[in-house]
Amino acid sequence: MSSGVFRTIATRVAPALRYTAVVQRANVFTRPAKDPLGPVETGIGLGMFALAILGPAGWILANLESYKSKE
Repeated sequence: MSSGVFRTIATRVAPALRYTAVVQRANVFTRPAKDPLGPVETGIGLGMFALAILGPAGWILANLESYKSKE
């Protein structure tokens, strides 16, 4: 009886323990861009990234006193 129990456990648990790797493929293009970005578009993009990263931190620092007060 115990060999049947072990066989059942082994057949149900073994597939779950096996490692199945998911292969991901990136879409990589080797050609240059059709329309190169100009300095204005580059500046807008960098400005948006800086705002997205530094904006929340600046908000917290600007309102630090209201966070310290207990209600």
